[in-house]
Amino acid sequence: MSFDNNEVSSMNEAMNEIESSMKTVKRGEIVKGKVISVTNNGAIINLGYMSDGVLPKSEVTEDTEVNLNELLKENDEIYVYILDMNDGEGNVVVSKKTADREKVWEQLQELFTANNTFDVVVKEVVKGGVVANVKGVRAFIPASQLSASFVKDLNEFVGKTLEVKVIELDRDKQRLVLSRKEVELKERESKKEKLWEEIKPGEKRIGKVSRLAKFGAFVDLGGIDGLIHISELSWKRVKDPSEVVSVGQQVEVYVLEADKEKNRISLALKDLSEDPWNNIIKNFKIGDVIEGTVTKFLNFGAFVEIGLGVEGLVHLSEISEERITKASDVLTLGQKVKVKILNIDEKEKKISLSIKEAVEKPKEDIKKYVDTASGVTLGDLFKDKLKDFKFD
Repeated sequence: MSFDNNEVSSMNEAMNEIESSMKTVKRGEIVKGKVISVTNNGAIINLGYMSDGVLPKSEVTEDTEVNLNELLKENDEIYVYILDMNDGEGNVVVSKKTADREKVWEQLQELFTANNTFDVVVKEVVKGGVVANVKGVRAFIPASQLSASFVKDLNEFVGKTLEVKVIELDRDKQRLVLSRKEVELKERESKKEKLWEEIKPGEKRIGKVSRLAKFGAFVDLGGIDGLIHISELSWKRVKDPSEVVSVGQQVEVYVLEADKEKNRISLALKDLSEDPWNNIIKNFKIGDVIEGTVTKFLNFGAFVEIGLGVEGLVHLSEISEERITKASDVLTLGQKVKVKILNIDEKEKKISLSIKEAVEKPKEDIKKYVDTASGVTLGDLFKDKLKDFKFD
């Protein structure tokens, strides 16, 4: 059988048209193909190339027990990676796993460039940190990047979903390092700015005690720590903040002052509406003799509590008729004593007390006074005039 020149020319044109319509693929490329057929051992992929692609099951999944028909269907369009241009029978060998992984690297590069965040689940603890899986790509989170707060036990993060960002990416070395800490710090700054915009003196806020100091307790209000001075923890005298609050405790506080320029927030834990001074003013007055409890010694006297959270000062000179140098010489902490209110300073919220003035003094009978020289008493001198004089 022979062809004339016209027929040969037409056939060459047809072959050239077919070839020009075919893709040009090469090893190391990712191309889109369509599933032609699927068996449990692999699949045939139409690559739009002169040869079809052979996709082994091992290049789809690592699970040897799974049925490949559950993962791939005829006419599915998938991306595959060109492993080899000829398997020895003229077929192109492809990998879906590698293509998926390379696609993930492309996405990760985009996230890294854009400084965007995404979620991962911590898989296991390794030396120096934890590992997560990002769509088949192994990612490392150093212990120092797990949180903006101190991390005591890395195992607490296993199984947890964390919002992270890429801080190091090397596609050639297949190295991916993530950080949760940087996300937390950014969140903290955002919350901090929002808090400064909203917070106002006089309002109530819910916070968590973050740490204790000798002079008070710090409370995290959500990005900013405010200070409850020890004097604002309770209406009662507090020696140590741990008597009232503990680290991690949730508390409702009052905002006393909010100064953004000085980055300072002053708080109070005690209820400002329940100032015990209100009751003191209503229930006590100068000259009253009441019972109190010795609470503290000073160089110049002692404090005595006369009501819940209200203390008055007994100066050394008001403790005893006798001269004393220290209050502890005649008093003990916790001792119940009677005191007389000498002065109430409502503006300064100070009370002056006296123990010696509260003591009942013995009554003296003037009739017993005797002139030592003559032996004559005042009673003898005034006689009947004393009948009308009343002695209290």
